[in-house]
Amino acid sequence: MSDTQNLIENRPPSVATLFVQRVAATPDAEAYRYPVPAASGQGPDDWKSLSWQEAAERVYAIAAGLIELGVRSEERVALASATRVEWILADLGILCAGAATTTVYPQTNAEESAYILADSESRVLIAEDAAQLAKARERRAELPHLKHVIVIDEAGAEPAEGDPDGWVLSLAALEARGADYLAKNPAAVKERVEAITSDQLATLIYTSGTTGRPKGVRLPHDNWSYMAKAIASTGLVTKDDVQYLWLPLAHVFGKVLTSGQIEVGHVTAVDGRVDKIIENLPVVQPTYMAAVPRIFEKVYNGVAAKARAGGGAKYKIFQWAAGVAREYAKESQDNYRRTGNASVSFGLTVKHKVADALVYSKLREAFGGRLRAAVSGSAALSPEIGFFFAGAGIHILEGYGLTESSAASFVNPGEAYRTGTVGKPLPGCEVRIADDGEILLRGPGIMEGYHKLPEKTAEVLESDGWFHTGDIGELSPDGYLKITDRKKDLIKTSGGKYIAPAEVEGQFKAVCPFVSNILVHGADRNYCTALIALDEAAILGWAAENGLEGKSYAEVVAAPQTEQLVDGYVQRLNGTLQRWQTIKKFRLLPRDLDIEHGELTPSLKLKRPVVEREYKDLIEGMYAGAREA
Repeated sequence: MSDTQNLIENRPPSVATLFVQRVAATPDAEAYRYPVPAASGQGPDDWKSLSWQEAAERVYAIAAGLIELGVRSEERVALASATRVEWILADLGILCAGAATTTVYPQTNAEESAYILADSESRVLIAEDAAQLAKARERRAELPHLKHVIVIDEAGAEPAEGDPDGWVLSLAALEARGADYLAKNPAAVKERVEAITSDQLATLIYTSGTTGRPKGVRLPHDNWSYMAKAIASTGLVTKDDVQYLWLPLAHVFGKVLTSGQIEVGHVTAVDGRVDKIIENLPVVQPTYMAAVPRIFEKVYNGVAAKARAGGGAKYKIFQWAAGVAREYAKESQDNYRRTGNASVSFGLTVKHKVADALVYSKLREAFGGRLRAAVSGSAALSPEIGFFFAGAGIHILEGYGLTESSAASFVNPGEAYRTGTVGKPLPGCEVRIADDGEILLRGPGIMEGYHKLPEKTAEVLESDGWFHTGDIGELSPDGYLKITDRKKDLIKTSGGKYIAPAEVEGQFKAVCPFVSNILVHGADRNYCTALIALDEAAILGWAAENGLEGKSYAEVVAAPQTEQLVDGYVQRLNGTLQRWQTIKKFRLLPRDLDIEHGELTPSLKLKRPVVEREYKDLIEGMYAGAREA
């Protein structure tokens, strides 16, 4: 048996066990960094640290507090909060109490929050603030199982008239009760952790489905223990790393990163405020971070917009440097694949050195100057954007997984990464491609099933453990996976041609620096069309230089000059596509797509049915008068 197999097969039953082991191994090492806003509300945040021992004191107090409230093994405790250090401490406290965490996105409305709390039969809700408390209070009549709401930020979240006695508590009060309980019952948490079995429920994550009610995905303790060991075995992360964690922890991608960190023992800087990413990167100076493609697209568009604002000469330099970066990345990856050496030609090396001094070095500084690698997941990254960053020295390792597979099933392997693929399976994960191209997975990361939905579980999970992902993909002879599209999203034109819209959309994002979101439509039609939403900052910057200064976003988007600008990029895209893939008509949307209107999931994936329904008139208008085959 190899060391990797041994590491994974002899894993402990839970991440709670791994946490206890980590604290014992490195009690004084730094575990977490987190920002404390300046008292005046002005100026930079003050970053504080917790050692593993300090984190454990809070985790065990939370666990004991929940035990004292009567929470039993496998009972659900919901967590509705943005990404912050208290989220991680609370989650670990829930797990160390032997309970299970129900994750709720803070953006979820009161109706859907109530559905999740009721369906999961959550006994306790740990709510970030008064706004999250208000949602539960509004729907309390529908939540007979909910006995307590624990509030992290106390401001404005006091008990109200009509609340049952003890229904609202602060997190500080819960920790104080837990500390008192531990003083009298010092072995209480230790006994709960030791009693956890690998098949016991650890997490209930509700998928943000594009239609209908979300489904609760049941992930037992063994899923996370396996993930922690599998991530460590890749060697991509070391104990000396500093991770910047901003992804939503209610999402499986963010959650899996917390398991890997506990096993490896590195530092994690935690701050979920997306508007603070650019400000935080030079402060945190991460050596690695994970993100969704939209973040890299925004950075790329921002750099392009800044270059354009600097005048024609600067923009030409940027365009030249972007081309060199892509050429350099493609040649070095091709050479590494063939010979194991990532060298490039002398002429390209010289050009790259000049471009590095002019453009790439500044880009790396913006990421904090120490970033070894970034992991991208949750949706497909345009290969052209991936090659740009790779050539600029920001190595983006695409990975792949689903909520139902505990997030990480594939990841690109370090130096041998290949842009445009999601890499190789993690140790212990099996993969095969079905006859229709669907990716099937099997292994210790696969869910137990959907909560209280045996029929839905049977639709995707075979009796021998193979899970149907719903994604279409191709495996290279040496095991690299390329995702082509969601099975249900494939478009079949009225002429019988199949089109993968995500592939076309990704290519357009690489071509057009002004795009924020794009939806390609064409199912059962005789040509393809697109709905395009523009990046507000980028297009307003362009507008100011092109006679549209002072106009609102909606006015700029409606201007003929803007349509002409975007049309140029559409034509450039069409020049790279097969005839049946080309976009014949497009419409610019009056605003960007967002989570609040239900058009994007919290992990920024496009909800196609929602967008197509909302902009049905625009779509139909693009086909009006056209003869459908």
